[in-house]
Amino acid sequence: MLSEGHDMITWLIQKYCICEDEALHISGMLVRYGYVYPLKEPRSLVLRPDESPYRFQTPYFWTSTQWPASELDYAIYLAKKNIRKQGELMEYEKERYSVLHKRINHTWDFVVMQAREQLRASKQRRKADRIVLECQEQAYWLINRPQPGAHNVLDMGLERPNNLSARVTLNSDFYKSEIETCRRALGRNRVKSSICLESFVKYSEQYQNHDPIMQGCLPSNPWISDDTAHWTMNLQMVPIPTRLRVERWSFSFMELLNDIMGRREFMVYLEKEFSAENLCFWQACEDIRHGESSRIVEKVEEIYKHFLTPGAARWVNVDSKTMDKTLKGIRTPHRFVMDDAQMHIYFLMKKDSYPRYLKSDLYKNLLAKAIVPQETKKSVFPFMRRQRHSSPSPAQGDGQAATNPAAGSHV
Repeated sequence: MLSEGHDMITWLIQKYCICEDEALHISGMLVRYGYVYPLKEPRSLVLRPDESPYRFQTPYFWTSTQWPASELDYAIYLAKKNIRKQGELMEYEKERYSVLHKRINHTWDFVVMQAREQLRASKQRRKADRIVLECQEQAYWLINRPQPGAHNVLDMGLERPNNLSARVTLNSDFYKSEIETCRRALGRNRVKSSICLESFVKYSEQYQNHDPIMQGCLPSNPWISDDTAHWTMNLQMVPIPTRLRVERWSFSFMELLNDIMGRREFMVYLEKEFSAENLCFWQACEDIRHGESSRIVEKVEEIYKHFLTPGAARWVNVDSKTMDKTLKGIRTPHRFVMDDAQMHIYFLMKKDSYPRYLKSDLYKNLLAKAIVPQETKKSVFPFMRRQRHSSPSPAQGDGQAATNPAAGSHV
């Protein structure tokens, strides 16, 4: 793709809404790092804001791909260039060519063979494609093997302006601040590694029976058998859930809320406790967070009308501090405006309603009625049980097929 210098700067200004100096700086870095290379003066890695032609480098030669520019590849490039131009290399290229010849003399036959093979392959391309590829290779090696006196941007890194205002004055206030920061860091509570490992072991033991890789799938693994009963039993909504599924609801409150059926059963319990508005409010906040952006304002107004306004039909108990912060955020509705109120109701259900639900007869009866699938013994590879049939060879004639009536029989 061809582009002129001033066109590239104009495009950056319009695309990223930046000033002309910033666009000139960014385009200059694109040239110095080899993402764009000049056609008129290929060894001058500077973008000129005029009609000078530039071409975008192919992604194969981008520095971000971190393709190692090895000495062997560079030697092949110089050998190919030496053969193509019959020894007309730049002075520094001749010096590097002789140094590489001495350094990797044991593989020089391979270098020359690869150079000639690549030249032979390039002759089969169109002339325009061949010229473009030569320019791309030249631009790549000018970045990775710059000529003497040129700065190697890959070693220097990005140029950063010297911000004098960011310098720190080394006075007593600075050292007092450092001492206070270190004191707070030393006094910060830290969890011992033994406690972390103990928690990890406890978590692993708790979820071990629910891991299909460790314990297998019941009644059978549908991925390696023809039985899809496991998927049918674990649909989002089923008449009677499995015992493992109901047991998992007791692991944490979030496990219960993440399961659609568990959320429905918890809603039934809350309706009996006359506190179903808490879960309804939590679900409405989740709908705002993960729903359509175009309906955020409408949904925020509905939540305020049904749950937060004084005298609402499903009013939720939110403390005054959280309510004031939420009402202030409602003035400019956004996706996370109800986070504080939602978190307050979440902890209210987690500490009060959730423990009582696990002790209730509703949960215990559901756990007692839950299905415990029985393992079905099926072959891991059911296709091995199928009878194989022999196919008559196309080379056999009709006469042979007539004399051999068992040609199509089972083997």
